[in-house]
Amino acid sequence: MLSRVLGFVRDVLTAALLGAGPVADAFFVAFRLPNHFRALFAEGAFTAAFVPLFSGMLVKDGPEAARIFAERLMALMVVVQLALLTAVLAVMPWFMRVFAPGFVDDPAKFELAVVLTTITFPYLLFITLESQLGAMMNGLGRFAAAAAAPILLNLCMIAALVALRPFVPTSGHALAWGVLAAGVAQFLFLAWDAGRAGMVPRLPRPRITPEVRRFLRVLGPAALGAGVTQISLFVDTLIASWLPTGAVSYLYYADRLNQLPLGVIGIAVGTVLLPQLSRQLKSGDAAGAAESQNRAIEYTLILTLPALAGFLAIAFPLIDGLFRRGAFTAEDAAATAAVLRAYAFGLPAFVLVRALVPGFYAREDTATPVRIAVAAVAANVAIKVALMAPLGPVGLAIGTSIGAWVNCGLLAFVLHRRGHLVLDARLRRRVPRMLLAAGLMGLVLVAGDLLLAPFAAQGDAQGLLVLAALVSAGGLAYGGLAFGLGLLSRQEVRSLRRRA
Repeated sequence: MLSRVLGFVRDVLTAALLGAGPVADAFFVAFRLPNHFRALFAEGAFTAAFVPLFSGMLVKDGPEAARIFAERLMALMVVVQLALLTAVLAVMPWFMRVFAPGFVDDPAKFELAVVLTTITFPYLLFITLESQLGAMMNGLGRFAAAAAAPILLNLCMIAALVALRPFVPTSGHALAWGVLAAGVAQFLFLAWDAGRAGMVPRLPRPRITPEVRRFLRVLGPAALGAGVTQISLFVDTLIASWLPTGAVSYLYYADRLNQLPLGVIGIAVGTVLLPQLSRQLKSGDAAGAAESQNRAIEYTLILTLPALAGFLAIAFPLIDGLFRRGAFTAEDAAATAAVLRAYAFGLPAFVLVRALVPGFYAREDTATPVRIAVAAVAANVAIKVALMAPLGPVGLAIGTSIGAWVNCGLLAFVLHRRGHLVLDARLRRRVPRMLLAAGLMGLVLVAGDLLLAPFAAQGDAQGLLVLAALVSAGGLAYGGLAFGLGLLSRQEVRSLRRRA
């Protein structure tokens, strides 16, 4: 949550200084490119393949064997990442023609995107190593440092905007250097935490041992699945580059809000659930695994549905209050709010996927989510191509949301058919109440917006106060309804606090 709050501070500064113009579009492309590869080689695929194997070795062979396995993998990852970095930097101008072909018609924006991406791309090396260290700590049951590492990204980018901007050609250059500095800082922070746990891996000569081969066999399907997902995001960038200036920025700012519940709830649930399911299944505790799966879905929905209602009810006040200042205009806010509403329809599916995929990965099945992802991406891309002309960036967001629901639905269906997902009585009883509570909260927000809108138009500070009042009213309404309808009890809250 702290990381997301700082991320909003960063985005408010970015919107004020860059707005939704060509420099913003060029930077967001430069920022997205290494993140595509990070999702492909590091966080998603690597964690899915690594955590179950690492957790199993901890249980069966002890910490020393697990550490040796981890350091052999890290040595291999360093070699692979250095080769990739060298290759991509060597062909960056040609690569950009594929990644953002619409920029070619604007030579200044195209050249700026090439320069900024050349600065940001080495971030991939450090964040890949940081992701492995974070996966190791998660396997050990240590979650705080890996969850806190993104705070450093936001701090570095904010510091670069504030301190470095006068010394570089544009604010985009300052942000790009901030990204690179953040990669180094995040890696060093996770290395420090691994040292505290006695798990700092050395870098021996890379060797393909039987354990590494097993990891690579599991990694292949996981990386393919991550690659399929990244194709969808790649298509977003490619299509948006052909749309008028500002489309890339509208998608970015709307996605930043949409990522709040995904980052705070979905990723947290998935991060904790995967090693927990792995340990329960390794020890033969099928009933415990089923209970963990049901509670993950339940808490995910309880915390995500109010975000869906809020984004639909007050999308414009949220975007306007957070971002409209400096170079970011009222027209930009209205366009971004429309994209946010389209993203919001897919939000529950985005978050539920994080609670469903560990059900496959914990059983060392990384192939089935790939096949499901292919179907979801096919639907996603087809809808985007069909809607890009009439709806612009809103059409891209609609395609993303529908693709997420296809992915979520198929994952749940396959888990249920295999007997790995059976909704218990408690979850079946509470889902309708969650929907009712979220719907009523949405009505409270709509009414509050109608009452307070005249005051929000009177100035930045007053607008932020009105937005804070709206969000607080919605939170209080949903909290009261959650207790009143039996979605939460004081005993459950006390239990969660003890676990924390």
